[in-house]
Amino acid sequence: MTLETREVSWTRGGALVVDGVSLHPEPGSTVGLLGPNGSGKSSLLRLLQGAARPDSGEVLLDGVALPTLRRREIARAVAVVTQHADTEDDIVVRDVVRLGRTPHRPLWGGSSAGDDAAVDDALARVGLRDKADRSWHTLSGGERQRAQIARALAQDPRELLLDEPTNHLDIRHQLEILSLVAALPLTSVIALHDLNLAATFCDSLLVLQAGRVVAAGAPGEVLTPELIADVYGVRARVWPGDDGRSTIVFEGHLEL
Repeated sequence: MTLETREVSWTRGGALVVDGVSLHPEPGSTVGLLGPNGSGKSSLLRLLQGAARPDSGEVLLDGVALPTLRRREIARAVAVVTQHADTEDDIVVRDVVRLGRTPHRPLWGGSSAGDDAAVDDALARVGLRDKADRSWHTLSGGERQRAQIARALAQDPRELLLDEPTNHLDIRHQLEILSLVAALPLTSVIALHDLNLAATFCDSLLVLQAGRVVAAGAPGEVLTPELIADVYGVRARVWPGDDGRSTIVFEGHLEL
């Protein structure tokens, strides 16, 4: 079992932002959420993490309705990485990552040897062990995102939710972050804007438009010129690869 939604709908600020969406990720797979701005990607991620409750439908974790679970129970299974994180506090990287151990610690207890080992392992997995004692404010944008992923990994989750984690990063850091996420032995759901990155790193895609699912499946099946024209209003050529993935070349926007 895994984290999933069944026909969820959610109205926010008087607008229907998620409309009857079902998502059933394969355990251990990387799922890309696609769609233009305002299509419902971030809203769906909020429902998946339990930060909001749907008006109808269900969000389930291992077959159990998410609202019936305690926050600590959810946090032990589901980790979240936002677009970017910042703080005015003078905090070192190790302490940022250590925040991920909060769901596993007793309410009034301090860090244990197990917590320290989990933090060290998370830092090593994202390649930041040599920067563990550096100030957060000295890190580059890509390093901060890696530190946030390390914090999420320190939670020891089974599910990882990422909201446009490559936003504002250069190409090299985009590739580093998504390569790292795709290689993790977790079920990951990632909201993305870049269709070529989605085609390269995701096992399956869910495309949203005005809160509704308009396509779902393998990248090579979903990312067609017709779909891109209908959803994004852009002319594109799609070159299928031998591995079932595609390369997309954009030719211009369609006239309204």
